[in-house]
Amino acid sequence: MSLAPPLDVSRPRLVPLPLIIAAFCVLWSFAFVAGKVAVTDCPPLILLAARFSLAGILILGFSLLRGEAWTLSWRDVAVCAVLGIANNALYLGLGYTGLQNTSAGLGGLIVSSNPVFTAVLAALLLNEPLTWRKVAGLLLGIVGVGFIVSHRMAIGTDSLRGILFTFAALASIVSGTILFKLLAPKGSLWIGNGIQNIAGGLVLIPFAATLANVGDIVPSARLFWAFGFLVLGGSIFAYFLWFHLLHVCGASAASAWHFVMPPLAMLFAWIVLGEHLDARDLLGIIPVALGIYLVTRPAAGPVTAVKTAPAE
Repeated sequence: MSLAPPLDVSRPRLVPLPLIIAAFCVLWSFAFVAGKVAVTDCPPLILLAARFSLAGILILGFSLLRGEAWTLSWRDVAVCAVLGIANNALYLGLGYTGLQNTSAGLGGLIVSSNPVFTAVLAALLLNEPLTWRKVAGLLLGIVGVGFIVSHRMAIGTDSLRGILFTFAALASIVSGTILFKLLAPKGSLWIGNGIQNIAGGLVLIPFAATLANVGDIVPSARLFWAFGFLVLGGSIFAYFLWFHLLHVCGASAASAWHFVMPPLAMLFAWIVLGEHLDARDLLGIIPVALGIYLVTRPAAGPVTAVKTAPAE
């Protein structure tokens, strides 16, 4: 399948790829903890409608102030809006609703399984090669994540309702990942992220107005810092890095880094929230790390034969 020219990502390439990956993993995994803190004091639909709207305004406002040219066609704007509904409104709307009844660690754990479904769909729809090494890596990731899940479920602290909402969020982010690579919007990645946030906020505002109660908001310092992190660290920087990785690594390899989110999310949840953590949880890191290595390791042979991202 021939993909359209990619979004403009020349500036992030000034930073070494390992640093981009590390920053993405830390920001994305800590967002589960910040989200758990925030939904404790604010209804999730109100929280997300405000988060996306503010993030979109900040991104587009900054772009206007620095005089960045608008290069997106109406088709690109429509694609970014669709991605905003899938990756922002649906993924986090469902995920944060689930966080009301699940731990931050388990929420991160379920969503981290998206590389399995992404790799299969990418092979079917994007012609990304599904080699034996990728299959082995994905299976190891499943084993590691499943090991941790079984132990956490045995504790009995997470409800079925929350888990179902989180799996629905998983389906949304897998769909958004494939759509990004399949539809391949052109133009500025930064402005595209702003449009996605605005679209996510606009979609959620009617639901927040009808299904949530402003009186349930509990103003607090922890809500303030959690909201600030979710806007700046989550909606702006983490998503910017995520779409950059999708472009330079391919859908399967970029999604494989989600396998590192469970141990990081659990570690952050233990440090910040005091959530349960023991050695059996941490044992799952071993197959997860090996799985990431196998999925993201370049195949042997000529470089032109193994590229999964469109050429510049």
